Parts: sequence; C-alpha cells; structure tokens
Amino acid sequence: MIQQPKIPRAWHIALCLLLLGLLAPVSSTLAAPSFLVDADWLAEHKNDPNLVILEVRYYPHRYYTIGHIPGAIQVQRFKDLGDNHATPLMRFPSREAFQATLRRWGVNDDSTLVLYDDSRTALTSRLYFLLALYGFDMNRVKILDGGTIEWTAFEELSKEPAHPQPGNVHLKPANPRMFVEWTDVYDDVVSRRDPDIVLLDARPHPHYTGEVIKHAVRGGHIPGAINIVSLDGTDPESQKWLSDDELKEMYAQLPRDKTIYVYCHDGFRMSLAWLQLTHLGFKDVRLYNGGWAHWGNALALPVVEGEEPFDDNFAL
Repeated sequence: MIQQPKIPRAWHIALCLLLLGLLAPVSSTLAAPSFLVDADWLAEHKNDPNLVILEVRYYPHRYYTIGHIPGAIQVQRFKDLGDNHATPLMRFPSREAFQATLRRWGVNDDSTLVLYDDSRTALTSRLYFLLALYGFDMNRVKILDGGTIEWTAFEELSKEPAHPQPGNVHLKPANPRMFVEWTDVYDDVVSRRDPDIVLLDARPHPHYTGEVIKHAVRGGHIPGAINIVSLDGTDPESQKWLSDDELKEMYAQLPRDKTIYVYCHDGFRMSLAWLQLTHLGFKDVRLYNGGWAHWGNALALPVVEGEEPFDDNFAL
C-alpha cells in the first residue's frame, strides 16, 4: 500500500475555507514574523523538554471550563502581568515579582516559551513585552498565531491543570528605553511639543474621541495623541496577524526616525502596537507605564475629546 503524504494542518484549513468561499485567492494576507508559529510547529515541539506553554485567556476561568492546550500553564492576565499593589493595577510588575511568577510557571533561562491567547495576540503581547523589558532571551519566545482558534481547528483541549516544577530563571533590571512615565508624556508631548516624539493611542476610535468612556472616569485622549487601533492589524475571524504590507500601510503615518510613545487602556493593546512596530523595524518605541487607566483617572491632567489630536486649548 502506498502511504499518503501528510498534509500540513494549515493546508487543511485553507482548503476548507476555499470550499466554503471564505478565503480569497492566494495573496500576502498573513504575516510570518519569526516569533509567530502555527499549530503544526507547536504539535511538533510540544514534547520538547525545555518547552513551556503559557495561556492568557480574556476570561481566566475558561482555562478550566473550556480547556487549554495540554500542558499549558494558566496566566491570569491582571494578577500575573501587572503590579498588584499599584494604582492602576496594570503598571508593570517589578523585576522581582515577575521573576517569581516566571519561576512559579517553571521557566528557566534556557526555556523555550510558547504564548497564546484568545484575543488576537493582544494579551500575549503584554507577556512578550514584559519578557523583553526584563531581558529574557527573546529568541526563545514564540507566539501561537491564531491562538486557541488555530489549535482547536484540529487538536483537542484539556481541562487538566498543569503542575510545573519551579524554575530558576534570572531576569535583568528593566530596560529604561522601553517605557515612559506620565511625567515624560506631559513634558515631551503636552508641554514642550518635542518634534522628535509621536504619541500613539492604540485604543478603539470611539474611546479616543470620548464617545465611549471605559477604564477611566473620563473619556477622550491625551493632548497630541494620534489614533491607530492596534487590533486592526489582526484578522477578527482567524485572530492571525495581517501581512507586513498591511501593517506597513496601517502605520504609514508614523515617521520611522521619531520616538514613539504608545498607550492604551490597561497595557495590552499598546503592547500589541509595540510588537507590531518593532517587527516593522521602528527603532524607538516606548510604552506609557499606566496608560489611560492612569491619565484618564488623574483629574488634574488635561484631556482632549473629538477627532483631532489637539483641541482649541492646546492648538498651536
């Protein structure tokens, strides 16, 4: 009997979508950054002794009620990825606290990490950023493109929680060139109008304009901010990244020779913007530690409502 060759899982998905009329003719619709992997890659490597799989779900209880990739460790997105004793909660955790969390997950210096979520990589981007912020070897970090949708197309989930052995990872001090505080934003953008700084609001547009008020008592945006929605760089159905060409078009108004400050509500969408921009080759992208959950709740700080970066009070 002639053995039939194994058809990659991604081909199965594409064929099914073509038959259903849901997939356009072959084009450059999906990106392939080196840190993105698919379910085939994970299936081939899931038994590697140094592999640690980390799941960040939007609703953490789904780790147990819906299930997770077998062997995956639960990441509780607020408790594990923020400062539990700060206001707002999603300021960056300290090196010591984040290192202790990673060790609890069984992470060592030579571990290979695969991160996935159910939120178009916005949640995993926060974890990815924190790993980079504290000097983990990012060549050893992968993101499952498509997250839970990618895996469950052909593989089953488990409801059995993982029980990893404690790890011994060693993190470095936070890289000061990767983040800014509210005082930097106020000084560089609102006050001095530094021409070498661009402030990017990565939230949904109705939140930028103030039409929708969320995660703060006030709506609107920081004076001077422009709005590019980071989630627009992913496909809402497959939850995968768009192509490099589409990402470049999305961020076309951003000058590559400037420093980009980015913020969102609570640290996830801005981390996705950071990951997209650094992938595209932007050299100096920094996240506002605290974001809109800080600025929008600090009643003394100025806010602009509407479509324009500045209102009449701040117009030049």
